[in-house]
Amino acid sequence: MPRAPSSRSSRPRSSKPRSPWRRRIVVTLQVLIGLAVLAVGALAIAVFVAKSQLPSFDELKSSPNGQMIRVHAADGTVIVSLGPSYGEWLPYGRIPKVMRDATIAVEDRRFRQHPGVDPIGIARSVEVRFEKGRWKQGGSTITQQLARNVFLNNQKRFGRKFREAILALAMELKFSKDQILELYLNKVYYGGGAYGIDAASRKFFGHGADHLSLSEAAVIAGLVKAPSNYSPTADAEAAVGRAGVVIGQMERNGFITPGEAAEADPQALKLAPEPKQNSVRYFTDWALPQLDTLIDEQTAPLDVWTTLDLNMQRAADAAIRNDAPPGTQGALVSLDRDGAVRAMVGGKDYVATNYNRAVTAVRQPGSAFKLFVYLAALEAGHKPEDRVVDEPVTIDGWSPRNDSRRNSGSVTLRTAFAYSLNTVAAKLGQEVGFQTVADMARRFGITTPVNTHPSMVLGTSEVRVIDITSAFASVANKGVKVTPYAITKVMANGETIYTHEVDRSHVLVAPYVAAQMTDLLQTAVNTGTGRAAQIGRPVAGKTGTTSSSKDGWFLGFSSGITTGVWMGRDNGRPVAGLHGGTAPAKAWADYMKVAVANRPIEQFETQVTLPEWQLEPDEESYFGQPDDGVTGVDADGNPLPPPTAGAAPDGSEAVEIPMRRDPGAPVPIQQPQQPDAPDAPDGVARPPQPQQRLDQAWIDRVTGRGTGSAQRGDPRDPRSAPRAAPPRATPPRDYQDERPYQ
Repeated sequence: MPRAPSSRSSRPRSSKPRSPWRRRIVVTLQVLIGLAVLAVGALAIAVFVAKSQLPSFDELKSSPNGQMIRVHAADGTVIVSLGPSYGEWLPYGRIPKVMRDATIAVEDRRFRQHPGVDPIGIARSVEVRFEKGRWKQGGSTITQQLARNVFLNNQKRFGRKFREAILALAMELKFSKDQILELYLNKVYYGGGAYGIDAASRKFFGHGADHLSLSEAAVIAGLVKAPSNYSPTADAEAAVGRAGVVIGQMERNGFITPGEAAEADPQALKLAPEPKQNSVRYFTDWALPQLDTLIDEQTAPLDVWTTLDLNMQRAADAAIRNDAPPGTQGALVSLDRDGAVRAMVGGKDYVATNYNRAVTAVRQPGSAFKLFVYLAALEAGHKPEDRVVDEPVTIDGWSPRNDSRRNSGSVTLRTAFAYSLNTVAAKLGQEVGFQTVADMARRFGITTPVNTHPSMVLGTSEVRVIDITSAFASVANKGVKVTPYAITKVMANGETIYTHEVDRSHVLVAPYVAAQMTDLLQTAVNTGTGRAAQIGRPVAGKTGTTSSSKDGWFLGFSSGITTGVWMGRDNGRPVAGLHGGTAPAKAWADYMKVAVANRPIEQFETQVTLPEWQLEPDEESYFGQPDDGVTGVDADGNPLPPPTAGAAPDGSEAVEIPMRRDPGAPVPIQQPQQPDAPDAPDGVARPPQPQQRLDQAWIDRVTGRGTGSAQRGDPRDPRSAPRAAPPRATPPRDYQDERPYQ
């Protein structure tokens, strides 16, 4: 009988138990898949959130990175651009195809295929990292670079790279490829302060980017990798080499044919010349820091409109360059009647030295400081016709002397000022008080310390060119304070955020005091130490020369323009032949002839009155032979040899004739009595003296311009009797090393 099957045989066989490692792998994969899903979800959420926060395309177009400042001259001409430079925005259709292709070929050849992040590029970058041991090849796409330039920074951190990738993906979702490329080419930095292809093209090639050649496009496209290394203006050879790489990439990627690549010749490109850093930068370096106190805008592009007149600036630059003696420096500040700075030169060459001597340097003004002495005297009640005795004087142990080494007795204030008599200035300072003179200087805008020693009346306190020029401008403005200013208005995003308002309410001295001071200043230019500054229209001004000719000054005004000129060495060493009446006065005249050419002639309130006839011009006038109205200075700014005294135009001798004390009275032309001529040793009688001629030499003598025999005293004084002019003028002594402040 068959046996029934046992229960064991009927039980199914159990499967092999699973390996614990297999279970772990499965679990890990499941976790990873879950994490990946979560990551993708989080990434998608982050991208969509970023997309929703992105500015619109139009907003991105109108928001350049960094603050740009464009400085305009008075006529609107852009004289300098600081900060980022942006050219014309070129829409996609106007960007040359060769420029688009060059950029894609060298920066992101799969630009049209990837979604904003290129996995192949990232993988290659990681591979190179392991091979080279450092990050040498980036994997950023054009979209990522755009996101970095617009929203992020260039820090090489993974956190920044992650945000960059998120923004790139979001931008690809929001904008088309053409829009992204348009933004990139108009905003990426190409070096030299140029942002965008149009700014780069104008900087390096001198024309807009809407008509670039293959070679030009290759040069610009090659700059993105390292703008400072491949800039044509910094390293032309490196720029050409990099352009060759770009052209090779374009050929390999099918953007150009081998023939087109062979025809391209980056080496034949002509670069646009770099703009010269001329004297305009002295002005802008002084003006732009004032923006910090005028406006609060720190990000928007600014258009700054200034007072600078380019024609006047060119004339000022030429005057300083041409007239300042070799080895010296010069400075010039020119103010309009309201304080607008029309020209400013801080040195001969801005590139060689950007030290602005017009607003920073402090130098002794010499006799130009007498402006404040006479202002104080006039305000105290003196009149230009008041008489004062020119005589030796000692004040607290200090004994000033005149440059002529003599004293002229009783003279008017007009005469003393015209010929810059030091003894008279000292007596006036003592009379009104040296503290009063110092207060007058501060009242008129001298910001440097002013000492109250007696010698201060001769200009021993240092001043800035711009300060003392504004003081003269305040006199020209009838005693109303003139404050120099450079910025007329500031605009940001098309809106005016600042406008300058001129303050005309600060009266420094009474109008009659300013008019009397102008009277004295006119005389100094017409017959005194500043005759080289005559320009064919009414001029009022004053020279200044310091000890041993270390500094030469001329400051004056005409037709609403006030200009101050200084010349000297930065190290303070003497300059042979440099006096206020020579090179500085000549430079002033050369500049002012251009500055006032298109302005109507303006008469001063007081007509010019000649000083007393009998006073010989001071030595400062002698040193500057242009003061005689005939000769000039040489190329070094030194005086030319004087003509023979008393010589008539035809070579005959002229006899001096004494003038009347009243300069307004007519002077008769009369033949002086001829003394009996003694016989010569050989027994031959001397020839009679020639008859008096009404010539230039006679005019020079009656206006006090004689170089060796001007009258010295009252006509009743025997010493002032008529005498024949010597055959030759005695050259003036050179008191360069012992000369007092003048």
